[in-house]
Amino acid sequence: MSTAATSIPERNAAEVADLVLSSDKATPEAVARRAQQRRQMYIGQVASYSLGASVLLLYAYDGAIPMIVPSLFWLGGLMIIGTFAVLSEAGVVERYKDHYLTVFQISAHMTLQLIFVLAVPTIGIAFISVLFLVFAFGTLRMTSQQAMLTWTLVTAGLGFIFLISDLPIGIPVTSRLERLASMLCFVLVIGQCAFLGLFGSTLRKILYRRSIELKAAYQRIEELAELDELTGSLNRRSIMRALDEEIAGAREAKAPCSAALIDLDWFKRINDAHGHPTGDEVLRTFAITIFANIRPGDRFGRYGGEEFLLLMPDTSGEAAMRMLDRLRMIVAELDWSAFAPGMRVTISAGVAALRDNDNADTFLARADSALYSAKAHGRNRIATG
Repeated sequence: MSTAATSIPERNAAEVADLVLSSDKATPEAVARRAQQRRQMYIGQVASYSLGASVLLLYAYDGAIPMIVPSLFWLGGLMIIGTFAVLSEAGVVERYKDHYLTVFQISAHMTLQLIFVLAVPTIGIAFISVLFLVFAFGTLRMTSQQAMLTWTLVTAGLGFIFLISDLPIGIPVTSRLERLASMLCFVLVIGQCAFLGLFGSTLRKILYRRSIELKAAYQRIEELAELDELTGSLNRRSIMRALDEEIAGAREAKAPCSAALIDLDWFKRINDAHGHPTGDEVLRTFAITIFANIRPGDRFGRYGGEEFLLLMPDTSGEAAMRMLDRLRMIVAELDWSAFAPGMRVTISAGVAALRDNDNADTFLARADSALYSAKAHGRNRIATG
């Protein structure tokens, strides 16, 4: 006649989704939210048992069952709810992965229904119908193993009632009041089943949306794993992978490709004179400046320390030289005094154009040799190799 189903509003489906996606170690905020969810569930259960007891009063008023049955049923439900509410408020349930203690709750509510089937078999069908609702609610939270265990227990109880006992299980419909009470029994069960269906549908939609958000988060994590944390440029592993891709693409398209190793001149002096935090800001500003002045198809990454690698597909060596010289002038003309009075930052770069017999190592070696030449000839200049 009652149900263990909670009347959680649809707005709390998002909170249930949070439960499904949350980690085993809940934050204090999550623990408080869980406790609030359980309180709402217990309030819904009290309301459900109260409605069931009201229907039983109709049967009792018509003389179909003893007058004490509605009170005992209501008190039995309150005892179950109260027990789990006390465990909840004491924080005992938080020790378990399933903080609702779903199997125990469902088993307790099902046992109560079966007891009243045995005690009042004349309206036993009404109690049995509620078993479907109780079990349906449980499946929203139970694992497959828990569902099988609960199903086995209720099967054993129903087996005793139908196969071993000779109780006349039925539902009275001899008078108008009995027919009204019987109708209300099924109306309540069907209504609560409909609510569970809507709640489950809402939960599925929210979980689907959360899965999309989770995929986006994973994608963001993958992106961060490819980026240098300080400058936001590609990290060494990613820029080296990009180098292989650009070489392969240039070979396939029979197109030119150039690379440049860029080094910030006297960067160690900046760190020593102004500190590493200032040095970090110089690196960030340099990287932002390069990003703002290269083409969308170019690939830029931190090769190591203050050295960066710029890949320029579809670019000849001569065009690459012009591009790097333009970048050199842009960096030199920035107002670096914002970081420290009188600060000046320049770059040197070695440019190499891809040759037919080049691989990644020889390609980079020529760019590195050109960079060494630029630094040897006074820095703040571009050399080709």
